[in-house]
Amino acid sequence: MNATTLLYALIGGILPALLWLWFWLKEDRLHPEPRGALILTFFGGMCAALLAYVAERSIMTAGFAFSTTLILWAVVEEVFKFGFAYFTALRRKVCDEPIDAMIYMLTAALGFAALENTLFLLAPLADGDIAKSLLTGNLRFIGATLLHIAASSIVGAFSAFFFYKGKRAHDIAIVVGLVVAIALHSAFNLIINTQADRSLLIAFAIAWATIVVVLAMFEKVKRLRR
Repeated sequence: MNATTLLYALIGGILPALLWLWFWLKEDRLHPEPRGALILTFFGGMCAALLAYVAERSIMTAGFAFSTTLILWAVVEEVFKFGFAYFTALRRKVCDEPIDAMIYMLTAALGFAALENTLFLLAPLADGDIAKSLLTGNLRFIGATLLHIAASSIVGAFSAFFFYKGKRAHDIAIVVGLVVAIALHSAFNLIINTQADRSLLIAFAIAWATIVVVLAMFEKVKRLRR
C-alpha cells in the first residue's frame, strides 16, 4: 500500500460521510452548532473507529461463536461512538438543547463511518480493483453508514426526549437508548452475514426504515421545550 492508495481510500471514506453530515445538519439550521465542536466530534468518531477496530480484532481471536462475535462488535462500536461523542460534545456547554444530542451523536457516527469505510476500501484499492472499490463504497454509503447514523441517532433521541427530565432519568434514558442501538446494530450484523437469499436487501431495508423513524424523531425533538 502506498500514499496514493491511502489518499484515495480516505477520500472515498470521508467525502460520503461529509455529504451525509451536510444533509443532517440542515435539521438544526435554526440554531447551528459551533463548527469547532462538530469537527472535534467528527474526529472523535474516527478515533472511536480506530479503537473499535483494535478491540474487534481481539474479539475475533477470542474463540467466540460467530454470532456472538457479531453482537460483541455491535456493543463495542455503539459504546465507543457514544463515549467519544460524550467526551467531545455531550458533556460540554455546546450541548444546550435537546436536538444537539442527536446532532452530535450522528456527527460522531459519521466520523466513525468515515474511517471504517476507509479501512474497507484499502484492500480493493491496493489490489487495483476499481470496480470492487466503487461497489464497496456505494454499498456502505447506502447501507452500513446509514446503520451508524440510525443507531447513534436513536441514542441521541433518547437523550433528547429526557433532556429536561433530571439527571437520573436522563442517564437511564441514554442506557436504554444504547441497548436499543446495540440491538438494531446486532440485528443488522446477523442478517447481513447470513447466507439466506435477499439478506442484504433485508438488512438495508431495516437501516432505511430506521432512518425514516429518525427523521420523525427529529421533528418531534425540535418541538421540545423546557
